[in-house]
Amino acid sequence: MDKILGRHKEIELFQSILRSNVPEFLAVYGRRRVGKTFLIRNYFSNAKDVMFFDATGSKNTPMSDQIENFMTRIGEVFYNGLNPAKEIKWKNVFKALTDAMRALPKEKKIVLFFDEFPWMVTPKSRLLGVLDYFWNQYWSKDDRVKLIICGSSASWIIDNIINNKGGLHNRITQRLLLEPLTLNATKKFLTQTGFKITNKQVVDLYMVTGGIPYYLTKFRKDFSVPQNIEHIAFKKNAFLLGEFDNLFSSLFEKADIYIDIIRFIAKSRYGTSQEEIFSTIKEAPKGGETLKKLKALEEAGFIKSFKPFSHQKRGLYYRVVDEFTSFYLQWIEPLKQTLFSQGAGGSYLENEMRTPRWMSWAGYAFESVCYKHLVQIMRCLNISPASLPHTWRYVPRSGSPDRGAQIDLLFDRPDNAITLCEIKYSYEPYTLDKEYIEILHRKAEVFQTRTKTQKQIFMAIIASHGLKNNFYTDQISNVVTLEDLFKD
Repeated sequence: MDKILGRHKEIELFQSILRSNVPEFLAVYGRRRVGKTFLIRNYFSNAKDVMFFDATGSKNTPMSDQIENFMTRIGEVFYNGLNPAKEIKWKNVFKALTDAMRALPKEKKIVLFFDEFPWMVTPKSRLLGVLDYFWNQYWSKDDRVKLIICGSSASWIIDNIINNKGGLHNRITQRLLLEPLTLNATKKFLTQTGFKITNKQVVDLYMVTGGIPYYLTKFRKDFSVPQNIEHIAFKKNAFLLGEFDNLFSSLFEKADIYIDIIRFIAKSRYGTSQEEIFSTIKEAPKGGETLKKLKALEEAGFIKSFKPFSHQKRGLYYRVVDEFTSFYLQWIEPLKQTLFSQGAGGSYLENEMRTPRWMSWAGYAFESVCYKHLVQIMRCLNISPASLPHTWRYVPRSGSPDRGAQIDLLFDRPDNAITLCEIKYSYEPYTLDKEYIEILHRKAEVFQTRTKTQKQIFMAIIASHGLKNNFYTDQISNVVTLEDLFKD
């Protein structure tokens, strides 16, 4: 597609970089398939009065081949495809690039885009040191230069570029985490590509793909939502069957341990503590290496950490927030061999979507969608954006007469109040009854008792189709619906 859809804030950042009259150093990261390369290439290669140079690293490729590929791009971009000289050191490669840049008109901006840069930095290549030298010695003194370092390995970009302790320390002028599309942007993406689709239908697709643009391009506008999910997930050799393994192997060395961690976290709907992960994942003493892997998984957008309200001493809890990962582990992986050989057959998904198992999973997936739209939720609740989101759970000890409670989401507000949120996914407006209201009151009572909070308590419900108006709805302070989640 020749249009950039749903990336207005990113385009504004790119525009400001091009308008800038000083050198810029932008670090871009985000998970695979989120559209980093597409966005950067399509914007800067079409910008006026810009010389756009791009080179891409290749996974598990020796330095000699990386250098050859880079020099080939120099020849294609600056010398009309002429074969450049052979080089064996990155220092000479960057000198050749710098010489080519010097020959350009002074009024022309120069965008250098090094894509999948972590793959270029092969062992013993010394490429980071060379980048350090050329940025500090030459490129940072040329007001035309806009350098973009990009990679799918978010933790590598953060550790080695953004938080570099050497010569690149504090050299980054801009950073961009490219996140999946929001619900609003996903709907615009689909409608502008020919889909006629409702908010409910967008959410159903979002709970499978998580707003990853590349996945959205696999949907067919002549298919219904169940047909589209069947098409990409449950047909023989469907696109998503191999995506999970490809995704993790492309992002992480020794991907199996990352998959073990995320598979373990996914088993718990209400979050998994660091202690539980450390005691299960035996890879490193005292959890040091495991903590690094959890950090990498979170930076890549697969999991989210929460510090449970009033439980600061207990450390972080984690839950899977990548919708595709959740969908794959629950629905695709158990059928993987059958799907590769013959597909699920018939109307497998249409039948499954009528089962309690599907509704239970969809409720969990909808919670993940809500966690990605906290800004929209806070706006609808009319609370300060400085409010802190938490989860909370109390599990009594075995044999205790106390009753437990689980709070899906709460906001600790700066106005000395707390909003407790229940999240409900359903196909129709949710109906409150006496029994459920009593459950909500009990949850609030347990929360106040166990946390000893003196703050004012409000109760809100995030309901996919809102609430059915009846005698009990007045006991809820606020209601958030799909329409609220879709607002910009």
